Amino acid sequence: MDYSQIEKASAIPEAASMIETFRAIGYNIETAIADIIDNSISANAKNIYVDSNWVGDKTTITILDDGDGMNNEQLIQAMRPGAQNPLAARNVTDLGRFGLGLKTASFSQCRRLTVLSKRKDYSPVYWTWDLDYVNETSKWELLRYIPEEYKTALDDRQSGTLVIWNNLDRILPIGTEQSNEFALGKFTDIMEKVKCHIQMTFHRFMEDKKTKFYFWSREIKPWNPFLINEPATQAFADDYISGGAMMKGYVLPHKSRINDETFKNAEGINGWGAQQGFYVYRGKRLLLAGDWLGMFRKEEHYKLVRILIDLPNTLDSDWQIDIKKSTARPPLACREQIASYARNVRANGVHVFRHRGKVLKQKLGQDFEPLWLDKKKGNKWSFVVNREHLMILELRELAHCQPDKAIEQMLRFIEETIPSKSIYIKETEEGDNQKKPFEQENLEIVKSMIKKIFDNQIMSGRSPEQAKATLLNLDPFNQFPELIETIYGND
Repeated sequence: MDYSQIEKASAIPEAASMIETFRAIGYNIETAIADIIDNSISANAKNIYVDSNWVGDKTTITILDDGDGMNNEQLIQAMRPGAQNPLAARNVTDLGRFGLGLKTASFSQCRRLTVLSKRKDYSPVYWTWDLDYVNETSKWELLRYIPEEYKTALDDRQSGTLVIWNNLDRILPIGTEQSNEFALGKFTDIMEKVKCHIQMTFHRFMEDKKTKFYFWSREIKPWNPFLINEPATQAFADDYISGGAMMKGYVLPHKSRINDETFKNAEGINGWGAQQGFYVYRGKRLLLAGDWLGMFRKEEHYKLVRILIDLPNTLDSDWQIDIKKSTARPPLACREQIASYARNVRANGVHVFRHRGKVLKQKLGQDFEPLWLDKKKGNKWSFVVNREHLMILELRELAHCQPDKAIEQMLRFIEETIPSKSIYIKETEEGDNQKKPFEQENLEIVKSMIKKIFDNQIMSGRSPEQAKATLLNLDPFNQFPELIETIYGND
């Protein structure tokens, strides 16, 4: 197309409206601060500090690093929305993409963003985006402004960057007093969630010992979702996806195989059920945690299953990585490969969830003898007592000399070992196919017991109507009213 021959009109976006649109992208405070930290890591920071200063609605949040820093020209470019073309080639360790993260993440939480930066052999420089000023003037203009208390924050450092959030209108309502204990408690809870999110999102950077993270001046430890140091964790073989992506599945240990502290820590802030699923990483940075990517539902019996997916940043477009870096969608071409791999890991996860004995069988090389058997006839399923179980055989022997004791012990073991987890799994997956009591079975045993109870009721002085009423209210015979009617009619 020959653009020189076409009439043109300027369509520069209105500043105040555009920035308010940036605020609505959908960050929460955890993802917003993580996006700022991405810039610190890309700038080769060895230490990253997240802090806050509580002063009611004048509270500030800061993110400080000792990375490469920026000179004046670089800082202005970094403060410009869309500073980076998402289609441009990038270093494999670059965690950015759109050139919007610093701005959109900050605008989503505060109305004033100040960045102070110092590059080696340069003096510190600073610029501020003030959304009230932009709203008043509708100009895309930075202000040469910094809160007085932070002006010398980098003077004793060789290089680094300090991001300052003021006017936290999305976190603290205007008018919040410093003395408001309720607001302080709520703010503290919010910041604790931020800390947990950092521990999870950047755990691989903490584990490789190249970057240290500090929260409220204390170094924080990584939260690895896969319990890779636990001997009972089952790790599966790597599987490679087109484009350079990689999958690795893990089935975490049954609760009985780890200590209480490890079990509690592994559930994260949302609980075991919420943590199951895929964990999608890009450049070692966690993008998406505990999500089945639309392939499966979250169900209790898969709560031990977690699958790592590693992506290079060259697949951002294919996997539809969003601005917030909190969403990923696998390409259609590889969904079946991913789902097939996941089904295998999930199947193993169900075995561990059902009973830790499944693991014992694998490790000890001996047959596991369950008290309950999973039985299937046609498309109907049920659970039955294993009549060849050694305990049942022993109780048969005991019944010859102490029948009451044998019956009592058998009933107690049945009560204590009902396979509720396995029944729950079957009910969830095949609820419509559960076998009903004595369904498709010879009913002679039911008839015989109905007749015996009926006769005994009559012998004890009850009328036929009373005996019939007793049977109709007696589980499981209440499910066979036609059989009761037959016996009653014969009498």
